[in-house]
Amino acid sequence: MAAQWIRRVISPKIGRTRFYSSDVKKCTLIPGDGIGPEISAAVQKIFDAAKVPIEWESVDVTPVRGPDGLFGIPQAAIDSINRNQIGLKGPLMTPVGKGHRSLNLALRKEFNLYANVRPCRSLEGYKTLYDDVNVVTIRENTEGEYSGIEHEIVDGVVQSIKLITEEASRRVAEFAFQYAQDNNRKKVTAVHKANIMRMSDGLFLKCCREAASKFPSVKFEEKYLDTVCLTMVQDPQQYDVLVMPNLYGDILSDMCAGLVGGLGLTPSGNIGLNGALFESVHGTAPDIAGQDKANPTALLLSAVMMLKYMGLNDHARIIEHAAYDTIKEAKYLTGDLGGTAKCSEYTDAICKRVIAAK
Repeated sequence: MAAQWIRRVISPKIGRTRFYSSDVKKCTLIPGDGIGPEISAAVQKIFDAAKVPIEWESVDVTPVRGPDGLFGIPQAAIDSINRNQIGLKGPLMTPVGKGHRSLNLALRKEFNLYANVRPCRSLEGYKTLYDDVNVVTIRENTEGEYSGIEHEIVDGVVQSIKLITEEASRRVAEFAFQYAQDNNRKKVTAVHKANIMRMSDGLFLKCCREAASKFPSVKFEEKYLDTVCLTMVQDPQQYDVLVMPNLYGDILSDMCAGLVGGLGLTPSGNIGLNGALFESVHGTAPDIAGQDKANPTALLLSAVMMLKYMGLNDHARIIEHAAYDTIKEAKYLTGDLGGTAKCSEYTDAICKRVIAAK
């Protein structure tokens, strides 16, 4: 491969590697709804300042009606992500009402984004009730209670099926241990309720145990979901990497985000068999859209995760440190962080640090 340099990174297919060159790489950009376009533009500006070798391919995911009468993802957006195999997504709104499916859920299923990764760490300059939080939640992203299998048995009685498969459980378990090993993490905790759901959570736990046997250098423990929630708010430093089924991960990852300041400071990445989609997981905040008040930190840190996934570690480090240092300085904090700065002022402050570090 003709290039200035190449880097090795773990691919979504455990055990294989993927190589990226210094050539410009196309990435799909889904700006999103509400404040999405503003924070996406902020990330693009910071990437330009850092001279990241990325060409953005912006796509619209406004739902279109399919043959089944339900609204779904436009084909052009699907084609873009399939072509580029890497993407960044702002917040999306799911209309309330019959016939509308969650676009976030649809994207995960369309591209088999089986592992959701959310690092939560305390940031200097933004004080919360907890110090030195540094935990990563890894959530199975395709099945569980979110399989969408439910029906009405008789009037007033609805059955929702929790689907747990050996293939998906083994895949996310091995991913969690591989992530821990590659990122110098010491411990993986499997979160479950196998004492109640003996077959479904029992199967998930079995796959975690089998994965643990392949990574002897990483400590493994098993904890009930309710125990983890209790301990997390008492002493979050007891945990390192958490791996769990879909619904537990949805709840616990948001709770962990609350320990460090909320979803506005929390990055998220969805890793799949044929690519990855990184996203901000907060809402669309339509009440402040277009007012230059939005906080782009979550999307920016998600974009940093994307750079690390691509092997662009030097660019990722510069941008990440610039964001952390800007928050630590506390001069240009947006309203949700207790400051009065505009989104553009916060963005410009990060850009100045990025340029100075180049």
